[in-house]
Amino acid sequence: MKRFVLSLAALALSTALAVAQQPGPPRPPGNGQNRFVQMEQKALAEAFVGITADGKIDPDLFKITPSGVSTQPVQSATLAFLDSLSESDRAKTTFPIGDDEWRKWANQHSYPRQGMSFAAMSEAQRKLAFAMIGAGLSAKGLKTTRDIMKLNHTIGEMSGRLGEEGYGQWAYYLTVMGEPSDTEPWGWQFDGHHCVINYFVLGDQVVMTPHFLGSEPVRAESGKFEGTVVLQDEQNAGLAFALSLTAAQREKAVIQKDKDGTNLQTDAFHDNEIIPYAGIAYGDLNPEQQKGLVSLIEHWITHMAEGHARVKMEEVKAQLDRTRFAWIGDMQADSVFYYRIHSPVVMIEFDHQRPIALGRGSAATRQHIHATIRTPNGNDYGKDLLRQHLLDHPH
Repeated sequence: MKRFVLSLAALALSTALAVAQQPGPPRPPGNGQNRFVQMEQKALAEAFVGITADGKIDPDLFKITPSGVSTQPVQSATLAFLDSLSESDRAKTTFPIGDDEWRKWANQHSYPRQGMSFAAMSEAQRKLAFAMIGAGLSAKGLKTTRDIMKLNHTIGEMSGRLGEEGYGQWAYYLTVMGEPSDTEPWGWQFDGHHCVINYFVLGDQVVMTPHFLGSEPVRAESGKFEGTVVLQDEQNAGLAFALSLTAAQREKAVIQKDKDGTNLQTDAFHDNEIIPYAGIAYGDLNPEQQKGLVSLIEHWITHMAEGHARVKMEEVKAQLDRTRFAWIGDMQADSVFYYRIHSPVVMIEFDHQRPIALGRGSAATRQHIHATIRTPNGNDYGKDLLRQHLLDHPH
């Protein structure tokens, strides 16, 4: 799909980045036939634009402005984690702020990753790593992350692949971009099967997208982590909101009646996806339904730590008149479905997927969920804030 010509501002950014960054550690040699690496290379051949509705960036949505919420806790926790690493481990874990490593993430278990793996950490280092992640996430967000890791162990148990690369609760990696700072841009990335967190910091501002969440299964019925369950609140809240719509409103909201095996559009290597607005507009909802849609968005945004989640929700609420809700599938109590919330400043996708690790089939199942949170119009990975910063402070 042809992309629009970069603006002068974007060109200035690319020039500034070329000057600012030094090459990060090279990707370890891997299987040249790995289709995910091929997808990565194809995606990175395109300059970053961001997710848009029509191929054009909606300008002036994001400002460098104080949030009033301190980022000192996550900065201090990140420095403590980095200080625990050996010189060689630290070298493979840290990258320049503008490095393409930001965009080198994937949900798939077999994708080759860089950084420091939890499997290679000591118990003390794992505690520091979780403290670092937990400083950026809410208690709910950290629990969801840990539960996805545990269910990745459950996948290994159920499939007989425990111990294989990509399976197990410690098959996750951390990288840090830039140097933790009060004034300069920096951030970190958590990357592994069914969970990816990109966390960009500039001053006291935070962008925590792209954020990928998922699992197969979503509930451990047995094994080491029996009873662990994820993403049910987000699933049930989405269905409850859809059921609140009248028949006439459902006609607008439903963009496809039959649920495919997969409908997610903004997973890995889709940073420049063009997704037109579709579904029912916020303005076509009654006041109670409008509150319900805001509540549904909050289910996702509150994976961030409370202060920055509040800041993000203020940003979201300022664009509600341009927000739409779209649905694919049926609306019964046990239905499989997809829903999307789309505004200029947030895109949330929830998708029941076909079975992969626990069998093969073409029909979607409630035991396999993928979901993404994105910042459209060029600010995934905090890139629009970084662009503005570099224009004012060339490196």
